[in-house]
Amino acid sequence: MTESLRGQFLIAAKRLRDDNFYKTIVLLLEHGEQGAMGLVINRPSSIRVSHALSGHFNLPDTDDVVFGGGPVEPSALVILHDDSNFQDDGPSVLPGLFVGGSPDAFERVICESATSDSMKHCFRVLSGYAGWGAGQLESEIARGDWLIHPACREYVFYDDPYALYDVLLQKFYEANHILSHRVKDPTAN
Repeated sequence: MTESLRGQFLIAAKRLRDDNFYKTIVLLLEHGEQGAMGLVINRPSSIRVSHALSGHFNLPDTDDVVFGGGPVEPSALVILHDDSNFQDDGPSVLPGLFVGGSPDAFERVICESATSDSMKHCFRVLSGYAGWGAGQLESEIARGDWLIHPACREYVFYDDPYALYDVLLQKFYEANHILSHRVKDPTAN
């Protein structure tokens, strides 16, 4: 087993044409001998969080939308948040970034963020997740389907999720001294 990739971003390589992962960024929540689990963080849907959770909570109507977290169990919802006072039951994924699945986590983080000027928390509600069996992710990485880049909270809550793929792909190229996928002036070669 190689070193755990927990807390890293997987950037879908240009060659990866799987509809579930084309041009996606996955935040790895778990990675070990048993397999891996992560959340796609750059696929917003048109479903508002307040609508998706309306049968469970009385939430304020905001512009926050549910993100498609992956193809596995798409009806399961999780919340990524930065409320250190409510860490659920596990360790942080990254410093200051937590995963919640309990009703209390959803209600408290979302309501406090929407109603309090002093307690603004960043959060994303995601439906489903991405999962890999033992050795599957390692095989896909070896095949060149995924690029690995250190994750950070800033990009998890990036303002423009549609631009995030290109931003992180460029960051990967810069960090690995690989030519950009976009060359502005080919005569400079």
